[in-house]
Amino acid sequence: MTHVTSIGLDVHARSVSACAFDPFTGEVVQRSFGTDAGEIAAWIKGCEEPKAVYESGPTGFALCRQLRALGVDCAVGAVSRMQKPAAEKRRKNDRRDAAFLARLLATRNVVEVWVPPAEAEAARDLSRALDDAREDLQRARQRLSKFLLRRGHVFDETDALGRRRGAWTRAFWRWAEGLRPDEPAAASAFDHYATCVRCAESDKRALEKLVLAEARSERWAGVVGALSCIKGVDAVTAFCLATEAGCFSRFATAGAYASWLGLTPSEHSSGEKEATGGITKTGNSASRRALVEAAWHYASCSPKPKAAPAGYDVPPRIRGRAADATRRLRARHEALRAAGKRPCVANVAVARELACWVWEIGRSAEGTLG
Repeated sequence: MTHVTSIGLDVHARSVSACAFDPFTGEVVQRSFGTDAGEIAAWIKGCEEPKAVYESGPTGFALCRQLRALGVDCAVGAVSRMQKPAAEKRRKNDRRDAAFLARLLATRNVVEVWVPPAEAEAARDLSRALDDAREDLQRARQRLSKFLLRRGHVFDETDALGRRRGAWTRAFWRWAEGLRPDEPAAASAFDHYATCVRCAESDKRALEKLVLAEARSERWAGVVGALSCIKGVDAVTAFCLATEAGCFSRFATAGAYASWLGLTPSEHSSGEKEATGGITKTGNSASRRALVEAAWHYASCSPKPKAAPAGYDVPPRIRGRAADATRRLRARHEALRAAGKRPCVANVAVARELACWVWEIGRSAEGTLG
């Protein structure tokens, strides 16, 4: 949508600094507000054909949605794409930041962030909560195991075949509870660490059930079922990929999706020098981590197709493409290893190609693939 007045908003938790800039007259008007969207919208509507923008960040999309609901054209700009002059770095304040955003918008130099629908953001928050629960569980287990290690105890039981038993099983807990210290202070510390692990395990299981239930909802079932046909991608991983993307059709190409994930090679070339490096890692970290973990399956899995996920109605055409992805990615991993690539390098390369398959299958499930 075309606009005349460019409005920059420097949004904070308790205040908003605004700057309206008319490039045709050169007029600049600055105001300060609280967080009342109605007051901000009323001021913006007093300008000639306005459009507002604020930086992406911890304040999220709430203000953008509120302003749009009040009839204001508002966008969220990608802060990672905004290049401020070096001279401005030592003269930073809210008024200057708002004016800088207004000038960027006036010159059409703002890369707009996709604002997800409220239901998509809610599902994404649930997926991220599960990721947080996994990290909390890992930290809690680390603290308990290292507490026991400091006291000279390491779980080293073996089964009847001489294989070492895994930790955090019933056998581990029987072993750990038998090592509860006699000293009252140390015993209290042990009880705290053990309780944290059990609570974290319980929280993770509860969130997994909620995620699986949400994945079967009408909004997500089609895409989650389709992505779950790919080897290495279960329903939880598919839900993560689907909710983080919101909708795969917003990426014009598979390469654009891979770039959004940060799975494209970095580059530092100048003149006759051309140099590329590791992946940029400047993108959606949750999806990138899920794809890199999924790619490890292709180091040892068979090229046979994966069985269709139970409870999901996946069209045969999509199952066929998922089978093609399995064969292709397995062969790709073998070829990279045969070429002498280090395992981690080969795995990331496979993850990048896996992202392209996810994009294609995701768009097919959405019915937006031409």
